[in-house]
Parts: sequence; C-alpha cells; structure tokens
Amino acid sequence: MFLGEYYHSIDQKGRVAIPARFRDAFEAGVVLSRGYEKCINVYPIGEWNKVAERLGSLPTTQIKVRRINRSTFSNAFQQDLDGQGRVLIPPQLRDYAQTNGEVIVVGVNSCLEIWDKNLWSTERAIVDQEASQLAESV
Repeated sequence: MFLGEYYHSIDQKGRVAIPARFRDAFEAGVVLSRGYEKCINVYPIGEWNKVAERLGSLPTTQIKVRRINRSTFSNAFQQDLDGQGRVLIPPQLRDYAQTNGEVIVVGVNSCLEIWDKNLWSTERAIVDQEASQLAESV
C-alpha cells in the first residue's frame, strides 16, 4: 500500500527518485502513465497488469471503451528503476503533467502519483475542501 506525500525534484535528465520505502515494490519494473488529472501514475508491474486486465475485459464494441484504452495504453511507458532508485519520466508525460522541477510523489493505495508542486497544492486544496462530500458520495 502506498501512503504519504514525498517532496522530490526531477533532474535535468528527467529522472525522479522513488521514495526509498517503496522501491522494493518496483523491482520487477515500473509503468508510468497519464493520470486523469494533470499527474503521472506510477504502477508496479503487478498493479498495472490488474488495470490492463480490467480494461481488457470491457467490450471494445463501445467507443468509450476504445477511447479509454487508447488514452491509457498509448500514454503508458514501462521503465526500470536505476541503481539509485530513480525512474526516467518520458518527455510526453513531463509535458502533460507540467513537471519541470519540484514535484510531490503521492501515495494513493495501489500506485503513486507524481504531481508538479503547484498543481498538487491546488488539487490538495480541492480535496481538503470537498473531503466530506466526496466521502458521502462514495
């Protein structure tokens, strides 16, 4: 289970360190993909396979299913952690999530999210403001 917020920076080569406490979960590899908001999802291979299996079980006769598959898989990249626990974020994902410097790595149960520091601040304020309504609606 991934929990907490961790402050990191993306280096000049586009790498970010995965928090040390979570690195073992990514030994088999990492899948990076677009989040639905302006963030980058970071999945261990096993969790990514579950996402792929769920999407693969949906009927491809529906246009919304085909589009979510296109969105999900065309923007996903399999990577490995380097010897220092960093993962290279492809330019397409860095551009999408507007991550150029300081980032926040956020634990969200089955995956991590990488957010630009300013975008996370905005998202965090929304979540804090709407927490009770969100809880009631779920």
